[in-house]
Amino acid sequence: MASTGSGLRIQGDENLQSMLVGTVMRKIKSRTWKKQRYFKLQDDCMTIWYKSKKAGKAHSTFSVSDVEVVREGHQSEVLLSIADEFPANRCFTVVFRGRRGNLDLVAESAEEAQSWIKGIRKLIENLENMGEREKLDQWIGDWFKKADKNNDGRMNFKEVRDLLRMMNVDMNEHHAHRLFTMADKSQTGALEGDEFVLFYKMLTQREDILKIFQEYSSDGQKLSQSDLEDFLREEQLEGRDIQHRAQELIDRYEPSDTAKLLKAMTFDGFLMYLGSAEGCIFSPQCRGIFQDMSQPLCHYFISSSHNTYLMEDQLRGQSSVEGYIRALNRGCRCVEVDCWDGASGEPIVYHGHTFTSKILFKDVVNAVGKYAFKVSEYPVILSIENHCSVDQQRVMAQHLKHVLGDKLLKCMLDGRAPVGLPSPEELKGKILLKAKKIGGLEESFNGTVEESLTGEVSEEDEVAEIDEDNLHRESIRRIIKKSKQHLSKELSDCVVYCKSVAFRSFKHARIHSKFYEVASFTESKARKHLREAGAEFVHHNSRRLTRVYPTGFRTDSSNFNPQEMWNAGCQIVALNFQTAGEGMDLNDGLFSQNGRCGYVLKPGFMRDNDKRFDPDLPQKRDDYRPIVLTIQVISGQQLPKVNIKEDSIVDPLVRVEIHGVLMDQAKQETRYIENNGFNPLWNDTLRFTVHTPELALVRFVVEDFDKTSKNDFVGQFTLPLSCMQQGYRHIHLLSRDGTRISPSSLFVHVRITDLE
Repeated sequence: MASTGSGLRIQGDENLQSMLVGTVMRKIKSRTWKKQRYFKLQDDCMTIWYKSKKAGKAHSTFSVSDVEVVREGHQSEVLLSIADEFPANRCFTVVFRGRRGNLDLVAESAEEAQSWIKGIRKLIENLENMGEREKLDQWIGDWFKKADKNNDGRMNFKEVRDLLRMMNVDMNEHHAHRLFTMADKSQTGALEGDEFVLFYKMLTQREDILKIFQEYSSDGQKLSQSDLEDFLREEQLEGRDIQHRAQELIDRYEPSDTAKLLKAMTFDGFLMYLGSAEGCIFSPQCRGIFQDMSQPLCHYFISSSHNTYLMEDQLRGQSSVEGYIRALNRGCRCVEVDCWDGASGEPIVYHGHTFTSKILFKDVVNAVGKYAFKVSEYPVILSIENHCSVDQQRVMAQHLKHVLGDKLLKCMLDGRAPVGLPSPEELKGKILLKAKKIGGLEESFNGTVEESLTGEVSEEDEVAEIDEDNLHRESIRRIIKKSKQHLSKELSDCVVYCKSVAFRSFKHARIHSKFYEVASFTESKARKHLREAGAEFVHHNSRRLTRVYPTGFRTDSSNFNPQEMWNAGCQIVALNFQTAGEGMDLNDGLFSQNGRCGYVLKPGFMRDNDKRFDPDLPQKRDDYRPIVLTIQVISGQQLPKVNIKEDSIVDPLVRVEIHGVLMDQAKQETRYIENNGFNPLWNDTLRFTVHTPELALVRFVVEDFDKTSKNDFVGQFTLPLSCMQQGYRHIHLLSRDGTRISPSSLFVHVRITDLE
C-alpha cells in the first residue's frame, strides 16, 4: 500500500516528523484577519489538515499534489502588509496550482517556519520523483482510507460498495460481490492492504489494452522483441531505429527481470509503457524547445495576458501583484500594466474609472523583475497603458531603470542600425517596454531626437468601443477624441522595439509604418479586418507586431476565441488569464509545446513576405496539403465525479473539437455511456478533414450528459495537431483550471493520412 512507501521516505526526516505531530500557526487573510489554526500532516504524507482551535469548528484539508511552490518570507501582498508585525523568517506562503488563492501563514518561531517550508518542499520533490506505478499506488491508498469508515485498516463489503459509488462505478451487487470474494484470499469477509490492491486491479482490468496485447503477442503471454517491433511499426508509426526503440522500451518499462533477460514485454510492462509520457498523445519531441528561436519577434505567436493585474472581473475585482506572478509562471511573455497617477507622487495600477482595487506600479515592476525568467528565458514585453502625468511618468522610468537594471532593454542591440526586429534568442533575459514614444528609432540612432524633457504624441482614444456584432444598435456611436498626450523623455527612451501607434489602414501601414511599430485592436476591430482583408492582415503580421485584446463589453473578464486571431498571424493575442474556459484551454494548448517558453514559431506561409495566405481560402496556398484526422475514442479511466451527491455517477461522452481556420472548425461527439465514469468503453470513430493542419488545435472535452439541462464539464486536454503522436495513446485529462486530474485519462487511437 502507498503508506508503506511514504513511511520509508519520512524516516529520519525531522521536518516531516514534526509536521506529523502538528503545529499551531496563524492563517493571515489581511491586516485585520489573523486567526490561529492547528496544522498537521496526515499519515498518508500527502494531505495537510487544519482546523480552528475552537471545538466543533469544521476542518479543511489540501493535498500536497495541489501545491505548486512554497515562498519564504514576505513574498505575497498579504504578508507584505503585515511585515511590520511579523518578521520575514516566521512567514511563508503556500501557492496552489490553477486559480486557487494562496495560503499565507505565520509560524510561532523561525525554526517552525523552516520545518514546514523544508517539509512541504520535500513532499513536493518526493511526488515529482514518483513513477506512474507509485502514483497509482498512492491513489489506491487514498481511496482505501476514504472508504475505511471505521479506520480499522480493513474493508467489509458494505464499505467496498460505498467506495464503488465514490469512484464513479455503477456495478451490480452480484458482480461486485464476486470480485470481493475473489480478492478476499484470507477469507475473513474483509479486505486488507494487499487484498484491496488485488480487488482494485481486478476492477481496473484493461480489457481494451489486453485485446491489443493479444493481437500482437505470438504466444498470448508476452510480446517478444519482434512482436513489440511489429506493434511500434504498424500501430505507433515509429519511424526511427525500431529494433533499438523496442529494446529501450523493454528496459524502461518492463517490471519483470525474467522478461527483460528474454528481451520480452509482459502485459504489465505494456500497460506501463502506454500509460507513460511516451505512450501519451503529446509527442515528447515537442516538449522541449525544438523550434528555431533566431527569427524576428514578429514571426512568433507570443503568450499574452490582458489586464494582468486583475484577479476577477473588470468592474469591482481585486487588483494584485499575484496576477503578474501567476501569468509569468505560466509562461506568459507579454503582460499589461494600466498606469494612473497615484497619491504621494507614486503611479498606481488598476482598471481606470472602475471600482477595482489599486496597486503600486513599483510593486508590479518588482514582481516582474523577480519572476520574468523563472520558467522561460525568452523576452518579456511590458505593455504599458499610460494615463499618467509627465511627473509620474518620470517616476515610472526611474522605477523601471532602478528595479530592472540590465534586464530592461534601453537601447538597440549592439548599437546596430535599425533595420528589423531582433529574435527571441537575441533578446534572452531582456524586458521590453511597449508604449508610446517620441520620434522613432532612426532619430535615436542618429542622435537627432530633441533633448527636451517632454514631447507630444497624438492620441486616439476610442471613448466608446463599437462592438462590430452590434452594429444594429444605433445608440452606439464611435467617438474619437483627438488630443495631444505629453510624454516624458525618460519614459519614452525606455521604448525601443515596441512603439505603440494608432492603426489607419493596411495600405498606409505598407507605405509608412516602421518595423518597430505595434498596433493594438479590440477583438471586434480585428475580426472586421480579418473579414474584409484576411490575406492583407496575415501579410501585415509577417513584418510587424499586432496586439489584440478583449472588447470593453467583457466586464466579466470572459475571453474571446484566440484561434481566429492566430489565423490572421496576430502575435500578441491578450487573454484574461484569470478566467478558465475554452479561450485559456486553447492558449495553454498552443503554448504547451516548445518548452512552454511562451513563443511558438508561426508556420512558414505566415512568415514569408512574398506569399499571400488567406485564412478563408486555405486551398489556394502553394503547398496546400489537407489531411484526414481519424480518432477512435476507445475508453476512459477513473473520470472524476462532477456531482457531489453520493449516489450520482457520471454519464460521460467525449467531444473532439478542431480549432483552426474557418474551414477546419468542427466538433463531433461520441455517444454517452450511462452510469460509468470509472471505465467507460465507447469504441466510437470520429473523422475530420483538416485543410491547414499547421494552425489546428485539437481539444478533447469530456462531459457528463444530462437530458434536461446543460452537460457538466468533467475534464479536457488541448494540443496542437502537429504535436500529436499517432497510434494507441492515452490522454491525461486536465481540470477547468488546467491542472492534471490524476489518474483520469482517455484511451484513443490516432491516424493522420493525406486527403485522397
